[in-house]
Amino acid sequence: MERVFIYDTTLRDGTQGEGISLSVEDKVKIAVRLDQLGVAYIEGGWPASNPKDMDFFLRAKEMKWQKAKISAFGSTCRPGTVASEDSNLQGLVQSGAPVATIFGKTWDYHVTAALRTTLEENLRIIYDSVHFLKEQGLEVVFDAEHFFDGYKANPNYAKEAVLKAEQAGADWIVLCDTNGGTLPQEILSITQEMGFILRAPLGIHAHNDSDLAVANSIISVLGGARQVQGTINGYGERSGNANLCSIIPNLQVKMNLECLPADNLKQLTESAHYVAEIANVSLRNDMPFVGHSAFAHKGGMHVSALLKDPSTYEHMQPEVIGNQRRVLVSELSGASNLIYKAKELGLDINKQNKETKEIIDSLKKLEHQGYQFEGAEASFELLLRRAFGEEKIPFVLDSIRLIIEKRSDGDFTSEAMIKVRVDDQVIHTAAEGNGPVNAVDNALRKALGSHYGFLQDCHLSDYKVRVLDEKDATAAKVRVLIETRDSQDAWSTVGVSTNIIEASWQALIDSFRYGLLKQEKAKEILKVAESREESSQKA
Repeated sequence: MERVFIYDTTLRDGTQGEGISLSVEDKVKIAVRLDQLGVAYIEGGWPASNPKDMDFFLRAKEMKWQKAKISAFGSTCRPGTVASEDSNLQGLVQSGAPVATIFGKTWDYHVTAALRTTLEENLRIIYDSVHFLKEQGLEVVFDAEHFFDGYKANPNYAKEAVLKAEQAGADWIVLCDTNGGTLPQEILSITQEMGFILRAPLGIHAHNDSDLAVANSIISVLGGARQVQGTINGYGERSGNANLCSIIPNLQVKMNLECLPADNLKQLTESAHYVAEIANVSLRNDMPFVGHSAFAHKGGMHVSALLKDPSTYEHMQPEVIGNQRRVLVSELSGASNLIYKAKELGLDINKQNKETKEIIDSLKKLEHQGYQFEGAEASFELLLRRAFGEEKIPFVLDSIRLIIEKRSDGDFTSEAMIKVRVDDQVIHTAAEGNGPVNAVDNALRKALGSHYGFLQDCHLSDYKVRVLDEKDATAAKVRVLIETRDSQDAWSTVGVSTNIIEASWQALIDSFRYGLLKQEKAKEILKVAESREESSQKA
């Protein structure tokens, strides 16, 4: 299998995206994950531009990397200076990185308008900068900035600029669509022509301003490029960089080109979510390949076909990249959706079951009332189990009372008094909280803590309220979605009412009940594992 070298620039170009800022520790964590994933190059930053990036390289120099080469980024030396005396180039050498990536001007307009120098001087600084870095024993990647725009404006000069980098010993010539405005057919023809002219291997660095960065990267590979630069989840300035999470599976799964070690491809989805978590940016559910909804199916006809053969409505097996198939349940669902979900839960169900039609009718009524189960699968599982008589009721609410008080110091306080029944025991307790929902949550945990201690490890990680009937103003019906997490997992539940406290209570109760159900499942799995181990020891 022919190889395409993946060059990740999340830690440098990715951080230029609006709202993204990474600490040194964040960068180290992401770099380690990228190395485990198996990318060929990790660009750590620009060591001469800020102390934080230099700190990263000092950390990286002391670490052992499994697959990746660490690259330091910079520019050619300044016009009128000697390369060996340029502080920017010296920073690349001092970083300790084995690879130096420098960008240089290849668009004549940029040379005169932005760099404010002559075309001849620009050629000189390209040659001298690459030559100096090669003399220091570094692998050199030359990023030909604005190459495609430069080629279209003055092809002879653009060619001359990259030939200077090659003559100086550049190991890679990377053609950059810096403004992100080049079309795929232009990328293909220009990349192919440069392949005939240059002996050095080619790379592609695409930006997504025209929503074509992934397509341009792939077609550049068809044109002969063998290094692809991009970022995890497409992070980057303006509209972002080429998204490696889409490029890698397209190249490796569909074009049979090796980007990652074969066994590592299934880490892709987890890696995308890991980087999003570190960057504190919510990963879009509809992100191709790695998004939570990338392989989610809702239409009843689609799911019916999917049960016969997944390839009817999926372009690839989601497990290959570590994602999973999901079937959503809503008013658009048919019996096939319900059967699929029931099988996931180990429930015996078919289209002829009386309960199947009743559940579908019930779902349609509930969704008409405002419930939405595709974003609250824990509530849906409880609903299914209830319909088939498999729901265990771990506790029952006898009563709840809320007191909201505004004190003389101006603060609002909320107190919840709750009476619940666990088996034959009645528990009556109270708790304060930062608002009424938090007070109810605290009181319920306090009441159930002695019976279900593991609930103390669960916490609400998200709370959303959606007004369903805006015209009714403060009397409108609302939908509350709650996400709860423990140390291993997360689950979502839903409640609907014209009373926001009641809607919150419904979602909260489902959250606790599902957490207890998870605990029971875990115990059963452990019991089966212990039984198998005991049987194997006897054998």
